[in-house]
Amino acid sequence: MSKVLDTVNSPADLKALSLEQLATLADELRAFIIDTVSKTGGHLAANLGVVELTIALLRQFDPPADKIVWDVSHQCYAYKILTDRRKLFHTLRQDGGISGFLRRDESPYDAFGAGHSGTALSAALGMAVARDRRNGPEHILTVIGDGAIGCGVALEALNNIETTANRLIVILNDNEMSISENVGSVSRHLGKLLANPRYNRWKGSIEGAVTRHLRIKDRIRHVYWRIEEAVKSLFLKSAIFEEFGLRYIGPIDGHDIPTLLSALEIAKRWDKPILLHVATQKGKGYTPAEDAPETWHGTSRFDPQSGEPLAKSGAPGWSAVFGHALARLAREDERIVAITAAMSAGTGLTEFAAEFPDRFFDVGISEEHAVVFAAGLAAEGMRPVVPLYSTFAQRTVDYVIHDICLQNLPVILCLDRAGVVGEDGPTHHGVFDIALFHAVPNLAILQPKDEAELAHMLYSATRWTRPVVIRYPRGRGPGTPLPEIHTELTCGEAEILAPGDDVQIWALGDMIPLAREVAAALAKKKVRAGLVNPRFVRPLDSDRLAQQSRAAKLFATLENGVVQGGFGAALEDALRNARFPGPVLKFGWPAEFIPHGRPESLMKQFHLTAPDIAKAILQQLKR
Repeated sequence: MSKVLDTVNSPADLKALSLEQLATLADELRAFIIDTVSKTGGHLAANLGVVELTIALLRQFDPPADKIVWDVSHQCYAYKILTDRRKLFHTLRQDGGISGFLRRDESPYDAFGAGHSGTALSAALGMAVARDRRNGPEHILTVIGDGAIGCGVALEALNNIETTANRLIVILNDNEMSISENVGSVSRHLGKLLANPRYNRWKGSIEGAVTRHLRIKDRIRHVYWRIEEAVKSLFLKSAIFEEFGLRYIGPIDGHDIPTLLSALEIAKRWDKPILLHVATQKGKGYTPAEDAPETWHGTSRFDPQSGEPLAKSGAPGWSAVFGHALARLAREDERIVAITAAMSAGTGLTEFAAEFPDRFFDVGISEEHAVVFAAGLAAEGMRPVVPLYSTFAQRTVDYVIHDICLQNLPVILCLDRAGVVGEDGPTHHGVFDIALFHAVPNLAILQPKDEAELAHMLYSATRWTRPVVIRYPRGRGPGTPLPEIHTELTCGEAEILAPGDDVQIWALGDMIPLAREVAAALAKKKVRAGLVNPRFVRPLDSDRLAQQSRAAKLFATLENGVVQGGFGAALEDALRNARFPGPVLKFGWPAEFIPHGRPESLMKQFHLTAPDIAKAILQQLKR
């Protein structure tokens, strides 16, 4: 028997399907997504939760003429499949394949690209205003999660909607999760809306009778919604979104397609900004993801039957090592507190949160608030540690400068997933952090070569009275055991790993194994290469550089970050100040957006391999 999914290549194909066929399509979409992600890895739980919502949106609206803006786009897989990418879906996140996120350059259906949280409302509001100025007929919709709605930029957009746009449809996808469990007042308010039993009993009985009849006359329909507005106010003290000027409808069962279609039909006809509050289940239809949605937010390859990962376990990842090292330090230092922006598990803070609940703070998807909050703690004698994915720390630059570094406060920022991260692609590569932060006064920037050095760096940072950034990559380290006794590092002191006079290779952190390969390749050509673990991007070991510059013919730097404005550029400046006359070869990523793909494939593509680097060094020496 032919599958319904096989007949759907574009949103237009949904128009001819019956409600029964739409329900079948939802089941087939989930099975297709689970099967594909089990082979490619990707974001699973959030995508399974919005299948029916995606079907309803594409049934009622007509993209790309109508614009649907998805926040973060962790939930875009069903949308991609139903918008002419079903036959390409097996290439999801693979080298040369389709992105795991929405990209304007991938499809005309992708109205706006996103990989970070909270931007959809502002983008959709801009589109709505542009449409209004040219009197366009199209609908502008945005789908934003309940975690993202509390994000600073989302709240700023909410504050701007009432006085800015005429028509805008906001879909609030409420699954009570962002990545970690939601926190904060907005989330609690949404929970009250979903949980009020009297309101939901009344709403269910009345709405069930009305919304089954899609052809009800508009006049009667508007009477219903006015009655609903009045009765709702009896049960709910306030509807926060109506205070922002949005007509509020909900909560709506996000897995009931007929109800979704009815609500969207109302929204389609409304001539003011309107919000549909849709309740969904993260991980819907796949028991392992339903039971542990945080674990299944993002996943590597797995067995779809058992849910077990296919990758072999090895040394713990950098995130886990960081979390364990921090918990050990916190047992001895009561000043240490940890702050997360809705990423407690992702940044390795699960152990810390369980052991020190009164010293653990989840501020929600609010990185800017997290670092200023940390600054306040530091001003009063605490030692706040804020782990953030490097790509998300980009949002904090102004606050790190203004609120932390200008006041020289001892806040410790730990930038997880620094460097290229692979299949998540350009929205998640953490390659800009050094270039963004390097010029900021008072800030020390460090990167460890192994797990033990990370522990020493954390210990040192808690003892210093200055702001510190510690960056480390995604994945696993070399497996070095954590030290029993911590050593305070001398700030700005590099470590010599191998002697050599012809060439000096300064390799940052996770690039040291590659540097060893380069040195071995050069040794075969009778070139003596010294190898240095800088440990500090800022301050650099200027004394060591000056000493080496008197003998070396050439310096080379390796970094998992952009070269322009990065570690290599800083080292070159220091060498010029030391009057080094020779060349400095800088190896890292170009100042462009690196595509998604396996890290090893990207390294080859951008000539960051031992043969390529050794060849470039030898050619320069010949000159």
